[in-house]
Amino acid sequence: MGGFRTLDDLKDVAGKRVLVRVDLNVPMKDGRVSDATRIERVAPTIVELSDKAAKVILLAHFGRPKGRPAAQFSLEPVANALEITLDRRIHFAADCIGETAAAAVAEMTGGDILVLENTRFHPGEEANDAAFAAALAASGDLYVNDAFSAAHRAHASTEGVARLLPAYAGRAMQAELEALEKGLGDPERPVLAIVGGAKVSTKIDLLSHLVTTVDALAIGGGMANTFLAAQGRDVGKSLCEHDLADTARAIMKDAEKAGCAVVLPVDAVVARAFEAGADSETVAVDAVPADAMILDVGPQTLAAVTGWLDKANTVVWNGPLGAFEIEPFDRATLAAARHAAALTREGTLVSVAGGGDTVAALNKAGVADAFSYVSTAGGAFLEWMEGKTLPGVAALMR
Repeated sequence: MGGFRTLDDLKDVAGKRVLVRVDLNVPMKDGRVSDATRIERVAPTIVELSDKAAKVILLAHFGRPKGRPAAQFSLEPVANALEITLDRRIHFAADCIGETAAAAVAEMTGGDILVLENTRFHPGEEANDAAFAAALAASGDLYVNDAFSAAHRAHASTEGVARLLPAYAGRAMQAELEALEKGLGDPERPVLAIVGGAKVSTKIDLLSHLVTTVDALAIGGGMANTFLAAQGRDVGKSLCEHDLADTARAIMKDAEKAGCAVVLPVDAVVARAFEAGADSETVAVDAVPADAMILDVGPQTLAAVTGWLDKANTVVWNGPLGAFEIEPFDRATLAAARHAAALTREGTLVSVAGGGDTVAALNKAGVADAFSYVSTAGGAFLEWMEGKTLPGVAALMR
């Protein structure tokens, strides 16, 4: 890492037209932004460029309009929310290319901020069409990508434009890339990966990659049941992908070859009903009742995970250990999160986490702010953990 240019490399942007790709794909309710987290994350880049008298022109997508204009996917309400968050006037153009965009850009003076309409209103965006990318680039002198969450997509606004203009990483993108470098690129070892979630099928590439790169892999959530079943254990009525037993065994074999310790549940919290306050008990994984389902890892398994956290210098986390949404099946996830947070505060652990459920679990535990870095990037974070090249990042390399 470190092979990309950042805002520190932009010495004089006064009066320059700077196209900034941001993530404004925020949740809406009753026509208003209900969670401004993504807006807050890109605010530093926007403000820094505006304060340096650049003409800041924002490119973003919103929703899935499928290549044509649709009122419910307009960025205008999001621009209004951006204005509130930044406490600055935000201009809006009803198209991202053509005469409408050109006229709005022509009226800008140094320090102005302009939001161009949803890039996905044009089919050329997702197709990464060269002509559409050129039309976008026509509005700028420079390009800044501050949307890591969209960097796994080779779209016109994330990859195409970056090939046509001098390209730089924004502050949020820079922070994400530097954090991921510490997590998996060039980490301080030992490295522990904690991976949970419902299904192995959604994370085969991730697990296969991690066992060749980390020192220990702790598997929780529903996917752990598939590994237990692959070892010949009866998991009762638990969520389990029995058809992936061979895949699970292959991943464990690869881990053994690579010297990666795989931490699987040795005990589990089981219940007959998946509902809050359901009667539950802790059993060994060899003694799961036929009419019960595994909904969390037990205390012995938690001790094994926290023991690895104590030994590790780096942890990368994606997915909960159990059904954390419902008590009492959140105990192991919350306890492990708080343990990792405490070690991070003490300065003995670099902790990088990402994924929607993971972020929700860390927030529930009250420790999201204590982790070294928490990514909100979703698919891009997952693909990075899988070792894949992200087109939007590759386009920024020197």
